[in-house]
Amino acid sequence: MKEGSGEDQNVAPSMYSHVSRPSSHRNKNARKGLPFNVMLVGESGLGRKTFLNTLCESTVITASEVTNAEQAHIAEPMQFKNYTVEMDEDGMKIILNIVDTPGFGDGIDNEQCFMQIQEHLELQFDSVLAEENRIKRNTKFNDSRIHALLYFISPTGHSLREIDIELMKRLGSRANIIPVIGRSDSLTPRELVLFKQRVMSDIVSHNISLFNFPDLNDEDEDAVEENSELRAMLPFAVVGCEEVINEDGRPVRVRNYPWGVVQVDNDEHSDFDRLRYVLLNSHISDLRDRTQNELYEIYRTEKLSGNTSVLANNTSQAVISAIGA
Repeated sequence: MKEGSGEDQNVAPSMYSHVSRPSSHRNKNARKGLPFNVMLVGESGLGRKTFLNTLCESTVITASEVTNAEQAHIAEPMQFKNYTVEMDEDGMKIILNIVDTPGFGDGIDNEQCFMQIQEHLELQFDSVLAEENRIKRNTKFNDSRIHALLYFISPTGHSLREIDIELMKRLGSRANIIPVIGRSDSLTPRELVLFKQRVMSDIVSHNISLFNFPDLNDEDEDAVEENSELRAMLPFAVVGCEEVINEDGRPVRVRNYPWGVVQVDNDEHSDFDRLRYVLLNSHISDLRDRTQNELYEIYRTEKLSGNTSVLANNTSQAVISAIGA
């Protein structure tokens, strides 16, 4: 799965965070490193590359240069590009595998993009199913199932577009979808609040299945409260940035504008810090567990019964029921 890697290895917990949160890792005994697979999906220009570099606090993807200006306007076919970064978060080693999808949504007809992503997700499930059916298991088997799919939504300020609805409806039963508003600093605070409300209203009305931060353990009051807060934040509004300034003796990542600055890791300016905490700390186990125990089991049942073609209706409803959406 490894195509590229960050320049800095074993990155410490974010030094930029404005909030000190207790560790809630549930896999402290992962000595060799806990694999965590994330897919980034969204149109060009929504900040996927910058988001990834900001998330990993290193240059994972370098800025691409246009070699032929006359051909720059021609949309290229969607690709799958893989990157691997080893990180250390609160004493736990995480092997972060990222699948980026440059070219998604850049064409007029995006049907092929939908099919390619769905096939990619199902191919990882098929690999696990084939391994389970082996008489002698491969001890070095690489489980490349996607644990979290971050879908970047354009900050239109209006509502979800048809491409957003279609993509999330198709893949809701194959991946833990977490909606993200890219380049959210292009909206005013009031516009952002209203846009979030419209997006979630569309998601509910179209029966789109997300990773809805379910309360799996009602006895843990802190977890219930935290999940309730996270559900209220959806979709996460993020701002990515690799520029660092010194403010009162500490490094701060900011985007400078004529009217002021946006601090990427400040919860009052962006949801980035909270999303990073969800992905690399508080919910990494929940995302992995749901991939194994719900999404994969649904696909496995369909596959073994020869019913994988029934995707749009039955599986979506099954997952929606499973997470209490």
